[in-house]
Amino acid sequence: MSRHLVVLRPEPGNGGTVALARAAGWTVDPLPLFAVSPVAWTPPDPAGVDALLLTSANAVRHAGPGLAGLSRLPVVAVGTATAEAARAAGLAVTITGDADAADAVAEARTNGLARLLHLAGRDRIDQPGVRAITVYASDTLPIPVDAQARLRAGLVLLHSPRAARTLARHAVAPAEIAVAALSPAVLAASGTGWRATAVAAVPTDRALLAAAETLAD
Repeated sequence: MSRHLVVLRPEPGNGGTVALARAAGWTVDPLPLFAVSPVAWTPPDPAGVDALLLTSANAVRHAGPGLAGLSRLPVVAVGTATAEAARAAGLAVTITGDADAADAVAEARTNGLARLLHLAGRDRIDQPGVRAITVYASDTLPIPVDAQARLRAGLVLLHSPRAARTLARHAVAPAEIAVAALSPAVLAASGTGWRATAVAAVPTDRALLAAAETLAD
């Protein structure tokens, strides 16, 4: 297989992944499937919350002024990129999960953080017993007419279950497409029938590129 990647995640994450991949010697085709924008929200009383659950850096980027009222709460982050965005915004990250949201929630509860508030996207997987507030939306972009050829030309990187489901829905010839997924949950969301698959060892771009390497020539 080729050393050509197709990156589906929205900006600004798309640009970051593209830059990292190109620095590692890949050729890259940015093909964002979504555009992210903020959603108006009202922060709750922080007295009723033990910690914030952040599963995407987009929550930090788009939470707006409402985040200030919750800034004293510890953060449970999923993935190092989310944790880094939280720290850059002045938040205190207590837990950084290296698997998925369910594992991060379990670790938080083990550490006495039972009342979690998930600052989340409109399209998400809710966690049992966790309150979620929508702070951003990720809207689907039009699929380019040449998308099928572009998808078959290289390895497709999947960063989220939604991107995985969207790819599965629109892929005309999945048996001709290879995918590398950020986590087992992301790969599961993509379904079956792909030419080849790989999963990142931990949910970071570097690990995702390492997984893609196992599929390359």
